[in-house]
Amino acid sequence: MQIIEFLSENTPWSWIMAGLILLALELVVPGGYLLWLGIAGVLTGLLVLFQPLDWPVQWLVFGTLSLISILIWVRFSRNRAANTDRPLLNQRAEQLVGRQAVLDRPIEGGFGRLALGDSIWRIAGPDLPAGQKVRIVGADGPVLLVEAI
Repeated sequence: MQIIEFLSENTPWSWIMAGLILLALELVVPGGYLLWLGIAGVLTGLLVLFQPLDWPVQWLVFGTLSLISILIWVRFSRNRAANTDRPLLNQRAEQLVGRQAVLDRPIEGGFGRLALGDSIWRIAGPDLPAGQKVRIVGADGPVLLVEAI
């Protein structure tokens, strides 16, 4: 009962401390959601410090601030492009576009195989004889699209 009395007497500081605890937990538990809950807790505490509110209204303010901040974060993070110095990492077929090679086997019926590095790729393109020089112009999943040079 003493805890409940202490919390009701020090309502703004309870919210601020709860928010700070949530912010500290964000350092230990990754994910990003505790950050926004902690910020909402601190803001609720600051609001209650200057404008006393009943408990139900305080929880409503906390819930609203939490939802708004999480929704803004999700919208912002989804629209942000990932900055990287290797945009084609893990996209092996797209990395090969523009490369030239010599067919070691003919393309028949629109499909064939081409050895590039340590891999043998399935290729699609016009029927061409073995020994023909080709350029990789695109990829359709694991199939490389080629054209004669």
